[in-house]
Amino acid sequence: IALPLLTILLILALSLPASLALGMIIVASCPGGNVSNFYTKISGGDTAYSVTLTAISTVLSAFMIPVSVLFWSQFYEPVSMLIDQIDINRLDFLLRTLTILGVPLALGMVVSSKYPAMATKLGRWLTPFSLFLLLAIIIIGLMSNWSLVIEYGHILVPIVAIHNGLAFGLGALIGALAILSRGERRALTFEVGIQNSGIGLVILLTQFEGVGSAVQLVAFWGIWHFVGGFTVLGIYKAITKKASRIERNV
Repeated sequence: IALPLLTILLILALSLPASLALGMIIVASCPGGNVSNFYTKISGGDTAYSVTLTAISTVLSAFMIPVSVLFWSQFYEPVSMLIDQIDINRLDFLLRTLTILGVPLALGMVVSSKYPAMATKLGRWLTPFSLFLLLAIIIIGLMSNWSLVIEYGHILVPIVAIHNGLAFGLGALIGALAILSRGERRALTFEVGIQNSGIGLVILLTQFEGVGSAVQLVAFWGIWHFVGGFTVLGIYKAITKKASRIERNV
């Protein structure tokens, strides 16, 4: 709820074009990415908490993404008009998303539960394959609309950087207000700041006819959150190092 709400406020403040705003809403509606677990572990955060957050948000995403996108789009008229123009069937959008995301997820959970040994073996090659597929989708999305990258690049880069920075800040703020442990705060920061842009691209390409600049924004998000992630990781590393130095002096 918090990230899409913050996204709408940012869109209203910047009066963005409809397609870019749609891309931002879709990104904000996606679950946290698995990369957040990696960043959490390296930063000294609570990895188990991070994995739990990712798992829950991913399970809920099959239903929540279409609901979130359609709900928040109402608050920015250009996006609402764009969705009407594309002629999105609301029920069809929900059912297709449930099928695209829910069926593979359900199959994976069944195999993992009933056949753990098989799941372990499959995971050894499915994990790198899924990463390769994500990178391929991002590259194809960028290259197929390269003219739009050139046209909107000067707008795209700062928007994604600001959006991602606010997402990290939101995760840290909620963790602080909820008085979570340091490890949990770090996990929540990465969980909110790292969105599964691969799912966002799939939604755009299958449900929204691959709206050009929206695809560019979501694809660029998939690249930029590595920049943002390593930046936040560096900050946490510096904080941990300073705290350790103070403890030694004491």
